[in-house]
Amino acid sequence: MKLKLLNLIYSTRFRLIASLLVVSLLIGTLSLIVGGNMLYSSVLTETRTRVREDLNVAKLLYDERIDAIRMVLEIIADTSEFKQALASGNYLYLDKQIQNFSGRVGLNFAGIINDNNESYGRLNQQVVGQVTQAVMNPLVVRAFTEVRSIAGTFVMDEQSLRYENPELLIKAQIATSENLPAQKDLKSAVAQGLAVGAAVPVRLDGKVIGAVYGGVLLNGDTSFVDQVGETVFRNEVYKGRNVGTSTIFLNAQRISTNVMNRNGERALGTYASSEVTRQVLDEGKLWTDRAQVLSDWYISAYEPIMDIFDTRVGMLYVGTLEDKYLDVRKQAIVLFALITLAGIVFSFVLGWYVTGIIMKPVNGLLQASVAISNGNFSPDIGPPSKCDMGLLQEQFKIMTEALQEREKRQKEESESVLIQSEKHASVGKLAAGVAHEINNPLTAVLTFTHLILRRQDLAAEVRDDLETIASQTERVRKIVKSLLDFSRQSRLDPQPMDLNLELAKSVKLLSNQSLIKGVELSFNGATGLPMFSLDRNLCQSVWINMIMNALDATQPGDKIEVSTQQVISDDKNGAEIIIRDTGSGIEPEILDKLFDPFFTTKDVGKGTGLGLAVSAGIIERHEGNIRVTSTLEEGTCFTIWLPAIRLLGDHCSYPTKYLRRGA
Repeated sequence: MKLKLLNLIYSTRFRLIASLLVVSLLIGTLSLIVGGNMLYSSVLTETRTRVREDLNVAKLLYDERIDAIRMVLEIIADTSEFKQALASGNYLYLDKQIQNFSGRVGLNFAGIINDNNESYGRLNQQVVGQVTQAVMNPLVVRAFTEVRSIAGTFVMDEQSLRYENPELLIKAQIATSENLPAQKDLKSAVAQGLAVGAAVPVRLDGKVIGAVYGGVLLNGDTSFVDQVGETVFRNEVYKGRNVGTSTIFLNAQRISTNVMNRNGERALGTYASSEVTRQVLDEGKLWTDRAQVLSDWYISAYEPIMDIFDTRVGMLYVGTLEDKYLDVRKQAIVLFALITLAGIVFSFVLGWYVTGIIMKPVNGLLQASVAISNGNFSPDIGPPSKCDMGLLQEQFKIMTEALQEREKRQKEESESVLIQSEKHASVGKLAAGVAHEINNPLTAVLTFTHLILRRQDLAAEVRDDLETIASQTERVRKIVKSLLDFSRQSRLDPQPMDLNLELAKSVKLLSNQSLIKGVELSFNGATGLPMFSLDRNLCQSVWINMIMNALDATQPGDKIEVSTQQVISDDKNGAEIIIRDTGSGIEPEILDKLFDPFFTTKDVGKGTGLGLAVSAGIIERHEGNIRVTSTLEEGTCFTIWLPAIRLLGDHCSYPTKYLRRGA
């Protein structure tokens, strides 16, 4: 039994199957590891993008809350009744107004301060109509100083909190968590409150007679974070934990959050990690990465909260639970592993059966070889196989019959192989020649067609046919050129240049064509644009191509306006090139396909569908992008964003990374 097992293990059949299975197993394992990492990397990248978008939504909700307070206060302050009541000291009316709009907007504190620094009408005051000496918050101070509405975020100290309402001081006193001892040196929120609100000056006959203010204390307030959880994350729960979380920080301490601690309570008073605090609060940068939030890991996005003095006073955070995506990767890997294992088992069973059939004629030849070695030159090798093994059997027979004929046949086969190789080489040269010379006959056809068209004695029908030949030949040349342009990736030759000057040249080149068509083509360049480092020829081809597309989409009487505008913000510096027409517009369902290769809305023979794809590629290689908006029967607007030169000592370069998508 043991001997049979050893013979089986050392047999060619077993080794063949084992070798194939080992190779398959190695490849499957490697593919599983690489595929799992690629899957996770792809999901992580997509999640980071989504978290950045979620943070933008949260910031929008945050700003909308401030704007709502400002708008209500401005409406109240602009009414004649309110102004007259403030001027005449009608405290009962003012108190009633304060109570009404505070309840409507959901304010924690509000009040009125006259030009004598006297305060009345505050929320939660014990005596209606009571007049006290005002403790003005930063909003009111700036509103009086700048004589305009002031809205935003600000920090309330202990005196301001106690003045507005002693209960606000109690609400602001969030216990400092001890879960992060390394954070003890950070400023806590015990004696401070982070608030959003607005202050609006009240003017009568051109004179400021007072100000009305109001706001919401964010410490312990759950309405905003719960709104983000419902609006952005749909309150999704995974394994008993919120998939999406949001937090408002005062400095580095959580004062409003839907992050839960181990006791199932909101993790108020806990701190952000030191790395996040350093990058967001100290350096003022956006954070988008994995971050540990208490005991869990989240794909997180943080951005600083700026107060009305442009000082970083806190952070706004949203995050998505990483475990959900880790489990997706784990499930995918387990599934792939089971599929691979099942495939190996099936392959072994099938391989054992198939190799038995394949090896049968081989075993017959082995027995015949033994017979030949014993002097039998006419061994029985069984019926010839119908597969490739049958050829081996025939060759074996021929070998046993005559060596000379075998050598002759081998010589004939060698000559046949040589002839076949020469034929293949000839075919290869022919194919290379055809590819190299394809434009020569097209040029000859086009040239001679135009020469014949110059003749005056051609019949009208013949002339029409020749013009068709010329147009179709020219179309073939354009298609070949478009394909070459699309596939070619030549190196950029960037040079510092004046963007307005280059655009003006391109518009001038097409001015005659627009006049012929009856379309008004104009250029309006913004002043003060920075210098740009661009490949002149490639970028000029982009301007011309996009203006030509606008001309194709317009009718006599329409307008095309090319303009530039400078764009400067915290995370980008450059310009936008706007090409706007009043043409027929583009259907909404095909807007996403405009930059796909070979997609075109033009009639057959009038476009290859590569122009916008090539243009988008050129702009992307300059680290820019193209956006498009369109309305049917009203027109289309293409916006090209390009970054300006960034100076680094005596050198210049492109910015390599932007914080907002589509920058």
